[in-house]
Amino acid sequence: MKHLSLLVFTLAVFGQEPAIHGPKILGTRPGNPFLYRIPATGARPITFSARHLPAGLTLDPATGIIAGATPRAGTYNVTLRARNGQGKSSRKLRIVAAGAIALTPPMGWSTWYMAYENITDQLVREQAAAMVSSGLADHGYTYINLDDGWNIKPGDPKRGGPARNPDGSLRTNPDFPDMKALVDSIHSHGLKAGIYISPGPLTCAKYEGSLNHESQDLNTFVAWGFDFLKYDWCSYGRVFPDKTLENYKRPYILMGGLLKQAPRDIVFNTCQYGMGNVWEWGREVGGNYWRTTGDISLGSTKTADFWSSVDKIGFGQQGKEKFAGPGGWNDPDNILIGHVLVGQTLGPTPLSLDERKTYFSLWSMLAAPLVLGSDLTKLDPETLAILTNDEVIDINQDSLGIQAAPIRKDGPLEVWSRKLDDGAEAIALFNRGSQPARVTYEFPGSRRLRDLWHHKDLGKFKRSYAAEVPAHGVVLLKSR
Repeated sequence: MKHLSLLVFTLAVFGQEPAIHGPKILGTRPGNPFLYRIPATGARPITFSARHLPAGLTLDPATGIIAGATPRAGTYNVTLRARNGQGKSSRKLRIVAAGAIALTPPMGWSTWYMAYENITDQLVREQAAAMVSSGLADHGYTYINLDDGWNIKPGDPKRGGPARNPDGSLRTNPDFPDMKALVDSIHSHGLKAGIYISPGPLTCAKYEGSLNHESQDLNTFVAWGFDFLKYDWCSYGRVFPDKTLENYKRPYILMGGLLKQAPRDIVFNTCQYGMGNVWEWGREVGGNYWRTTGDISLGSTKTADFWSSVDKIGFGQQGKEKFAGPGGWNDPDNILIGHVLVGQTLGPTPLSLDERKTYFSLWSMLAAPLVLGSDLTKLDPETLAILTNDEVIDINQDSLGIQAAPIRKDGPLEVWSRKLDDGAEAIALFNRGSQPARVTYEFPGSRRLRDLWHHKDLGKFKRSYAAEVPAHGVVLLKSR
């Protein structure tokens, strides 16, 4: 209860005066539609304003939603402002109108791990509304991503029928009667919408894929207004069974080239589970992030082993750091904190509080996409406090985009570091062992340290700092 009280208190403390959160840099392509919801906490109503907002963009002062058309190529230094009855705040945002997008790791939510293929228009709308009402959107979560299950499943009695219209365009299944209206609804919240398909003949759940319709399907996604595409390998290996680097790259080169010419900024998730060392070439084929591993899911995993999966996948990102950076990120899969499918039953993630904090801290240190897989309508205060820790999220969203790497290992005790854009370092003291242990961070000279989970300045230390770290736990520091 002590941990829960601390986390709830943290939420209360940071809920009154306005504070602007989110990335300090935003990449977009000139001439394309622009949409950005200023992430801000504080007592509502909040009035928003902006200095030096480029021509072509307008800000709704009541909602904080900036919309319009991306200006001509250039860099625009904007000052965002928020004011309420308790005070005011500001934050710099650098809008870079050039060729690159996803200059910080995308943040959002996906349908898969809380519903699998059993998704509907209503479910997606409810989750988008919950992203706003829960406050997640006020901390930078942006994408509402449909995974498998939205279109036609050939031969299925409920979702079957012709997979395409006479002109070859994709058909949605009866649970998605108007995809354009759904996307417009998501956009009305200031959020962005994501879609899913496979480059093969079928998706993983055996719905219609994009093979031989790649350009046409992308045109459909653009017409519907999507901002994100997950391109999932699935059945593509049946078409090109030879496990060569050329075949691994083939479908992503094709779609990546099409996306660069699309009249929308569409984040490209190249999902093929790490085959062919995708982290070495994911950026080359146009990917904005690429799965480096298999699923982290609980679908076929004993609940007691879920920590082992998080531990293996998360710490297994070591060595891939040189391939990550602004515009292209290593993806160790979604964040499953909250209510997710455990087998076929929706229930709380079987992780302790310390394990959940380690999970979120590690993904943030890794500069991994923070895509939630839980039911956003069932967020308890403890879960919400973990997912909305702005000091931890700021590490993830740091504009340098440097993925952390270990600087010390002693059995199950590890110290990881990443440099930050303000000249400081983020330092994570991890205990992967099953018993509490003392972990030491060593450094030359002296450093001032701040504990990011307790929002507390620890003071100035010379040459080292040691902390008692719980089993499977973390102490996350900012060092300067």
